[in-house]
Formats: sequence, structure tokens, C-alpha cells
Amino acid sequence: MSCIVFTGGGTAGHYAPNYAIIPLIKNDFDEIVYIGSKNGAEKLAAEKRGVKYYGVTTAKLVRSLTPKNALIPFKLLKGISEAKKILKKLSPSVVFSKGGYVALPTVLAAHALGVPIISHESDLSVGLANKIAAKYSKSVLTSFKETAEKLPNAHYAGTPLREELFKPRDKAAIKKKFGFDENKKVLLITGGSQGSGAINETVKKSVYRLVNEYNVLHLCGKGKAADIKAEGYREIEFAEDMGEVYAVADTALSRAGANTLFELIALKIPTLAVPLPKGNSRGDQIENALYFKNNGLIAVLMEENLTPETLISALKDLEKNRGKITSACGATNYRQSAKKIANYIKSYK
Repeated sequence: MSCIVFTGGGTAGHYAPNYAIIPLIKNDFDEIVYIGSKNGAEKLAAEKRGVKYYGVTTAKLVRSLTPKNALIPFKLLKGISEAKKILKKLSPSVVFSKGGYVALPTVLAAHALGVPIISHESDLSVGLANKIAAKYSKSVLTSFKETAEKLPNAHYAGTPLREELFKPRDKAAIKKKFGFDENKKVLLITGGSQGSGAINETVKKSVYRLVNEYNVLHLCGKGKAADIKAEGYREIEFAEDMGEVYAVADTALSRAGANTLFELIALKIPTLAVPLPKGNSRGDQIENALYFKNNGLIAVLMEENLTPETLISALKDLEKNRGKITSACGATNYRQSAKKIANYIKSYK
């Protein structure tokens, strides 16, 4: 009986892309299993989709001086031991890792047991977890051509995008559902799966100016709702159906997680990206944003320059360049990446 194990998590960018691949291989493996953290968002995502799930101990590096980091080796060893027991039981043909600290115990356990590993890197530069995973992977698949050129065992494949995002939707009905003016464009605001305090605060200060021009659909992040009352403004913590959200969006204000930007570009939604600054991250969002900006696919506003005035000005400039940006986005071929990755995985059946 053939089995494949998926792993990855911590943020949606490290687990959501797996669900673009699973529908394309479900008839090729007898069993599809997900291994992640014991209580992370990836667990809920798997359960909602009916994917068999196992949780193991994981350890996240905190990018500041803290005693918590001293516990990482012990937690990692415990997680590897737990993952080994699960993998021995499953005897998978292959492990597919989407990265993040959540994936490391399973990747290292798979290596110890001789299970082939395929890893995938979404960002332009390789993250710490994937730098480790790359050493033990049969192949590292990358979202950017330039990334593949930096690793000896890497292949450019693109980012897997869920086909459900591209299904035709009734835009007028969605506008009605959210209580929007059918004659106004919709501005989608998203700070990623965890929300963005900087974006949320600026939107709060700008909301009455924004609703003069747009219907505003704001994905603010779990526990970050500000209960803003303004006609034409709708705030939700998390969208269960991103296909519906994208279908109604004419313009987007977003963080610069690679997966989100690939989705917005593939859907030809003109986007103003506000990347997470270095220090809050390793600088990967800045690299992603500038790459896409330099290719004419998005506009960028750095967080240190983010104010209500610069936001309104940048959105006006984005609208002026709407035609050029949508044309550049239309010339990409990102939608086909999931099939390429699925076909590569099938070779390990």
C-alpha cells in the first residue's frame, strides 16, 4: 500500500499550498497523511479537509534573546522521536515538506529512516528550516528560478496554487453578501494568516478616506478585530473561502508572503505589498516584494514609510498603473505549478 506524508506549518504559507497538490495525487496514493504540530493551524486545516493527521512536538526559533530558544534542541529531539514512531507505522513512499519549523522533526525522522524527502521553498531566499531540510532532501523544489540556481539539488517548479481559487464566482452576489455598494471597486486588505498590526492600525486611521473610493474587505487576523464602524467597510478575522474573497477583490493591500503574492498575481489583482520588515522576520518578505515589483507585477510600500497619507497616495498610483500591472500578471504562468509538482511527487510512488 502506497502512502505519502505531507508536513509543514506555522503559517498558512507553510501548509495551504499542500492542499493544491493533494487533490492532484489522491488517486495515486492509497493513503495521504499530514504530520504537523500538536495544536497548530495546520491541524485544523487537515481536519476540515478530512486528511488524516498526526501531531508531534515542534520548536520555533524566536528572533530575539530569550531563554525559550535554549529548549529548542530538547523539543526537536522529542519531536523527531515522535515522528519516527509515526513513520515506522505508516511506511510512506515519500515525505513532502512545505517547510517552516513545524516540518523539521518529520524531515529529520524521515532521513533517519531512509524515507525519500522532497522539500519546497516558497521564498526567493531559503529559510532556516529548509536550509536544514535541503541537506537531506532528494530534491528541493523552488518557487523562483533564481532560488533553484543556488542549491545543488534544486529544481524550479513554481508555487502550487489551489485550483479552487480560480473557479468562476458570482461577484455581484458576493458584494451583496458583504453589504457592499455594487458600483464601487473592492479593496481587499490582508496581513497574512496571522494579521498585521501595522497594516491594521494604518487602516483604522484611514478607513473613512478608503471607503470614499472603495468597498473595503479587511482580513484583520484572529483576535485582531477593531470593531470599526464605517459604511462600506467589512472586517473579518479569517476567510473560510479565499476563492470568494479573491473573486470580489479588484485591488489588494497585502503583506508580502510569497504564497499570497503568487495567488494575487495569478488572479491578476493589482496589489500594494507592505512587506514584513527585517528584524520581525529574516527579510524574506522584502526580497519577495522587491522581486515582484522589479518585474512590474506589484507595487510596494515599506512599513517604515507606512502612514495614512502614504497609503492613500500609493493606492492612487496603483490604480493609475492598473492596466500595466494586470497585463504583466496575465503573462505569468503560475497556475500550472501545482500540476508540475504533483507529477514530480508521483515519480516517488
